[in-house]
Amino acid sequence: MGGAFLTVHAEVIDYQARAEANKLMTIESNQIDGWPQGPAVSARSAILMEANTGTILYAKNIHEQLYPASTTKILTAWIARQSSSLDETVEYSSEAVNSINWREDSNIGIKVGESISMEQSLYGLLVGSGNECGNAIGEHISGSIDAFVDLMNRTAEQLGCTDSHFVTTNGIHDDEHYTSAHDMALIAQKFFSDELLCKMSSTASYVIPESPTLSRELIPNSKNNLLPGKKYAYEYLVGSKTGYTSKARQNLVSCAQKDGLKLICVVMEDESPMQFTDTIDLFNYGFSNFQAVNASENDTTYSIQGNGFFMTENDIFGDSEPILSLDGSSYVVLPSDASFADVTSELDYENVADGQAALIRYSWNDQPVGTAAVLFSDHISTYDFNADPSADTAAETIGDTGSVPASDTAAAVDESPAAASSGAEPTFGETPEPEAGESGEADSAASDSGQASALPAASGTSRGGDSGGQSGPQNVVFVNIRNGALILGGIAALVILILVIYSALRNRTRSRRRQAIMKHRREHRDEIIDFDRYIDPF
Repeated sequence: MGGAFLTVHAEVIDYQARAEANKLMTIESNQIDGWPQGPAVSARSAILMEANTGTILYAKNIHEQLYPASTTKILTAWIARQSSSLDETVEYSSEAVNSINWREDSNIGIKVGESISMEQSLYGLLVGSGNECGNAIGEHISGSIDAFVDLMNRTAEQLGCTDSHFVTTNGIHDDEHYTSAHDMALIAQKFFSDELLCKMSSTASYVIPESPTLSRELIPNSKNNLLPGKKYAYEYLVGSKTGYTSKARQNLVSCAQKDGLKLICVVMEDESPMQFTDTIDLFNYGFSNFQAVNASENDTTYSIQGNGFFMTENDIFGDSEPILSLDGSSYVVLPSDASFADVTSELDYENVADGQAALIRYSWNDQPVGTAAVLFSDHISTYDFNADPSADTAAETIGDTGSVPASDTAAAVDESPAAASSGAEPTFGETPEPEAGESGEADSAASDSGQASALPAASGTSRGGDSGGQSGPQNVVFVNIRNGALILGGIAALVILILVIYSALRNRTRSRRRQAIMKHRREHRDEIIDFDRYIDPF
């Protein structure tokens, strides 16, 4: 039988060899003078961030756009927590269930038309990595999967993500669905600030019982080997989420807490089981080489506790109360052999929240290491010197409208520590577009963990242990209440003295007038008295 046969040879990639080659890639944080040297990991991209301060302890290729696979689900879960209650009923539509590949994509086995609670859906999403759970949650919150994906992208932008574009609720492969280790770390900061999400992401198995709206019991099981009882169980783990596709390879986003440090680790495009061992190595590096130092107990630059500049001391009523103080919970993250005296600082008046007079931004060797808020006392009213009266201050809310509250997602944010350390950020390494590849998503037992964030350079203007001055726009005037109270007290005393003298003179004059009238009446009983002659000159 004649004819030509076309033989197609698929490209064979030696992933283990590629992982070994990744160990030779530049680690940007190791280039910082005096910074503890971090380990060589097989992940293509990795980050270690202190969650509360946003301090980046380890950075390797943190801005390259890569495929996140199922680690996408931490963003879906966090949005769900902001916009729904746990007892809401989530119905699983045909679109939510049948749009996934049941043979290749991870799922919990729920059927079309069945429904479970939002809490059960989140457990299905984070424990069983159910892709249909992500779709159903998205439909429940925004009305459709596409609308929810739009919300994901808006939320990521508000969190400070600059390298991300999301196309799915769950991370099923799409060439246009990508993020970076840096952006995943920013999302993970929010995710791991929620105690329930931490609990869910550290759960190895969960039971969803049969009910009138569920035909059979479902038992999602986690494939995350960092969890208790697993092969690579990590003692200090707070929570973790795996992610795998054939294109994304192994991804892992994790959080651990020890000795006052809460660390987030993201590893991307790793191989199994190195996503677990790399994560453990990075956690151990962070806990062994860095320390948390309380800012309010060590900062003498601004003399918060050192003199009366921030105190009323003894006012005219005999009370003593501070009007300004450093947030006692604020801390900086420093190398273990560094001291607070090595820290530089500068005041920021622009990005302050209600009740704050200013932010103090701390740096060590030009690396941001944390912030501390200068707080007004409860009895002191505050004024926003930077407020624009013409600005629209209406806050968006996450909900059916598909918008996110600025207070929850802004990177000032307090509330967001990484954003608090923002500035002009150098980009470490190239950030090429992700390569095209095949689709299909399934969580595997081997998953990566890691997180990313930029290493912004910040120039401090005050030495931590010195009595140097401060720079920045002087939009907030710190009033010396002690001296002001003394001045006001003196003025009040003078006014009182004048009033006493005035009253004494007035009473004396009136007394003389009455005596004159009575004398005149006795002498001229029949005469009409002209009282105008005795009008008080005061």
